[in-house]
Amino acid sequence: MLTDVMMYWLLSVVRRQRTSQGWQTWSLARSSSTSAEAHPVTLPTQAQVVICGGGVMGTSVAYHLSKMGWKDIILLEQGRLAAGSTRFCAGILSTARHVTIEQKMADYSNKLYQQLEQETGIQTGYIRTGSIFLAQTQDRLISLKRINSRLNVIGIPSEIISPKKVAELHPLLNVHDLVGAMHVPEDAVVSSADVALALASAASQNGVQIYDRTSVLHVMVKKGQVTGVETDKGQIECQYFVNCAGQWAYELGLSNEEPVSIPLHACEHFYLLTRPLETPLQSSTPTIVDADGRIYIRNWQGGILSGGFEKNPKPIFTEGKNQLEIQNLQEDWDHFEPLLSSLLRRMPELESLEIMKLVNCPETFTPDMRCIMGESPSVQGYFVLAGMNSAGLSFGGGAGKYLAEWMVHGYPSENVWELDLKRFGALQSSRTFLRHRVMEVMPLLCDLKVPRWDFQTGRQLRTSPLYDRLDAQGARWMEKHGFERPKYFVPPDKDLLALEQSKTFYKPDWFEIVESEVKCCKEAVCVIDMSSFTKFEITCSPVLLQVETAQIRLPEYWLVAFSPELHCLSGHGAQPDALMLALLCSLTLKSTGDQALEVLQYLFSNDLDVPVGHIVHTGMLNEAGGYENDCSIARLNKRSFFMISPTDQQVHCWAWLKKHMPEDSSLLLEDVTWKYTALNLIGPRAVDVLSELSYAPMTPEHFPSLFCKEMSVGYANGIRVMSMTHTGEPGFMLYIPIEYALHVYNEVMSVGQKYGIRNAGYYALRSLRIEKFFAFWGQDLNTLTTPLECGRESRVKLEKGMDFMGREALLQQKQNGVYKRLTMFILDDHDTDLDLWPWWGEPIYRNGRYVGKTTSSAYGYTLERHVCLGFVHNFSEDTGEEQVVTADFINRGEYEIDIAGHRFQAKAKLYPVPSLFAYKRRKDDVELSDLHGK
Repeated sequence: MLTDVMMYWLLSVVRRQRTSQGWQTWSLARSSSTSAEAHPVTLPTQAQVVICGGGVMGTSVAYHLSKMGWKDIILLEQGRLAAGSTRFCAGILSTARHVTIEQKMADYSNKLYQQLEQETGIQTGYIRTGSIFLAQTQDRLISLKRINSRLNVIGIPSEIISPKKVAELHPLLNVHDLVGAMHVPEDAVVSSADVALALASAASQNGVQIYDRTSVLHVMVKKGQVTGVETDKGQIECQYFVNCAGQWAYELGLSNEEPVSIPLHACEHFYLLTRPLETPLQSSTPTIVDADGRIYIRNWQGGILSGGFEKNPKPIFTEGKNQLEIQNLQEDWDHFEPLLSSLLRRMPELESLEIMKLVNCPETFTPDMRCIMGESPSVQGYFVLAGMNSAGLSFGGGAGKYLAEWMVHGYPSENVWELDLKRFGALQSSRTFLRHRVMEVMPLLCDLKVPRWDFQTGRQLRTSPLYDRLDAQGARWMEKHGFERPKYFVPPDKDLLALEQSKTFYKPDWFEIVESEVKCCKEAVCVIDMSSFTKFEITCSPVLLQVETAQIRLPEYWLVAFSPELHCLSGHGAQPDALMLALLCSLTLKSTGDQALEVLQYLFSNDLDVPVGHIVHTGMLNEAGGYENDCSIARLNKRSFFMISPTDQQVHCWAWLKKHMPEDSSLLLEDVTWKYTALNLIGPRAVDVLSELSYAPMTPEHFPSLFCKEMSVGYANGIRVMSMTHTGEPGFMLYIPIEYALHVYNEVMSVGQKYGIRNAGYYALRSLRIEKFFAFWGQDLNTLTTPLECGRESRVKLEKGMDFMGREALLQQKQNGVYKRLTMFILDDHDTDLDLWPWWGEPIYRNGRYVGKTTSSAYGYTLERHVCLGFVHNFSEDTGEEQVVTADFINRGEYEIDIAGHRFQAKAKLYPVPSLFAYKRRKDDVELSDLHGK
């Protein structure tokens, strides 16, 4: 049986490790249940950090925290170390990932595991085999070429190779159906259990205390802060808790006194093991990844280990917590048959090979195929590292490093927003949602990652009141943070089904549809439902003074303190009458509202001390001056502010504000996203539509730019109208109480008919904003980007009369210069109809040298060219170190954008040139030489 085989293998590992000093220093006393029962372990009662989980993730976090100088650390494992999913890991370490941060994590892991044996004396089974990624179709080859371009620029060797070369590197492969492949020579295989033991040994030598067979029952929380953990062997007080419990992380998060939502779910994962071949495979035989065949193949003791990701996965453990240690689950050869057939097609010589066992083990997956790390938005000091989507070994070293940096320094050294726990809300933790979503996610690990693809499960979770109306008019939908948003609107004469199934790296079928929407925004008026935007109200609340009515006579001296703004109230033995008592009991003391302004002035970089009704574009910065949020804030009155942020900032922004607001203040922070439907009226005729509906003049003279006013629209009152569009085009944002949403929309569409109104979607919005050089948070801006690096100096008031978070960092950066600069690139020799389209992450070359990557892109219908945004760095030719990036450095360069290995010439510009957008010009008429203007 496989269980016996794997147990024999793991026990041999244990015996081998026990001969080393590193193992003996921490594990002998607790290595067996017999020993534990004979000598019960007494846990420490205090620690700085408690880590739950003794797999690769938990041991990696412990290892890196101890390397960074933290010593008071306890690691708890409910079973034996490395006996969870780490034990069954296939042991493939691959750096070829679509997401840059995942590439960096895997590259770091590769280097770490390679040197662990020398550091600890424990063999990790590390063998550099290299990996070969096969392509059966041209689209798959394009995908590999995109990855190859990104790997090369971050220093990971890789190359696109021919089928003939594949056969040379791995003679047993059938290559007749291949169109090409990618070879990554420094990828490796490793024993995952040995890696976890080596990390644990090194951590122990650095002072980490490790206890196995100890279960964490729940985390203790007081006033939103971790205070300790309750285990089956007693309590431990601590400041930080790290949930590295793998497939148990979800249940453990819910068991806390204040639940932490960790959206992940387990599925069965299958792979088989064979006897050695007649001529055993060499240990250096390359690992094969055949994504089109949905399988992977690696050498295993002279034979084969092969598994894959089937199209019909089997979710498990939906009901709750399962066994303490992972055991081999039930075989299912019928379920594995398609993967076995694919394996035999790829390696026909395996037909006669004896199969030892079919392994069935659980793997955890997340709703968006990316792992989960970071601090809980609701409980300070509660960190998570889990949900590895079958890539835990590849990510383990790098993920542990970044999480340790996060805990020690307050932030990681790389932008990890794509992996941050706060990208999810509690709404994504429904068991039903997770079960259905992971059934889609697991097959997607092998599916092509083409631009603009959308998840199909877990949809219509959050919808605008206008959803049914817009859907009936041809809206095609995308999902963001669980919210349905229209991409574009299909005209009645178009084939809806064909458009939904169209997936390509080239010009998409919706090109003309979006073009017509953009044209309408430029020449008439469009309406876009933007209800998904995050909306907060920040108010300095009135304070109610309460007096005990039971007393007839007030005390000789009494004092009531309400908030920092209120002074004490005192009296001396007065005998109040009934009327006075009633007045006192209902007395309301109103705050001046200064505290709301003071707090927001500290948290935001721009000056919010503006007259009532004005709107301010600003950033919410961290201490390093990086963007935690990019938003617009309207001052509703002296005490109240209305804040508009990106859709996926709902949880992150809330947590940041709550964390930095004074605890003893009278400020109220309310998430009002659900209260308002937001309609964006874009275009030169928007003013006519709104004027007719409100019977009020809406011209710039009467309603200036960046102004907010509550007014009537149709029969509905209390509509917050703002003269802004988020695209730079003329128009208005309408924030409508949801009960009026359908009425206002109908009125807008009815009156707008005479002005050529139509619906539009987010694809048109993307094109409009990128032509105007509008950067978006989460795409172009992140926590490591400052306003000075992206041309947003005007949104920072360094001398606004008070300090604000990040000010010192910006002052220093202003003095020293910036080391990267957001730049617009207009592709020059790119054929929209025939060439591959840019997406994001394409390498940027200046004078033939790599200087950065694109962060977003879209087709600019006004310019009739593709427009990319990206950061340019200035790397020294001698040392490779970063130098200051000046406007002159940007303007004097000749640029190329690498799209899947093909470089296209591009013109760079630092600022939008208004004259380019005054009217539509043909491609041949645009004189791009003037794009170097400052």
